[in-house]
Amino acid sequence: MTNRAEEFNAHQRGSLPDLLGITFEEVEADHVRGHLTVRPGHMAPNGYLHAATIVALADTACGYGCVASLPQGATGFTTIELKANYLSTARNGHDMLCEARLTHGGRMTQVWDAEVTNVNSGKVMALFRCTQMLLYPH
Repeated sequence: MTNRAEEFNAHQRGSLPDLLGITFEEVEADHVRGHLTVRPGHMAPNGYLHAATIVALADTACGYGCVASLPQGATGFTTIELKANYLSTARNGHDMLCEARLTHGGRMTQVWDAEVTNVNSGKVMALFRCTQMLLYPH
């Protein structure tokens, strides 16, 4: 397998993952690892980490994995379902690590599971699952 992290990090410049500060160390067909350091802009008005920050990290990891593992003839994907269970949070300056793994790689769909961990506390922050519909030319 080829690690395509540099390619994906370069391609995301100027997009939401880049604006949030998400970077990837590993992007392969069945596994993705990325991280984000929590900044004040990631917080909700109540002072806690905004749930959408965690979703953005996990969904991006799963999406990049989907692209890296598209079957022959597929041109892309669209997310048809996602779910997150939140278990803990992180504070400003903490590092979040996301590990995503391909659970099902079919011809028409892929299912990815991701776990987001607070590196500073060692606690799992969220469990995430998404299903992607693969797209083919007409």
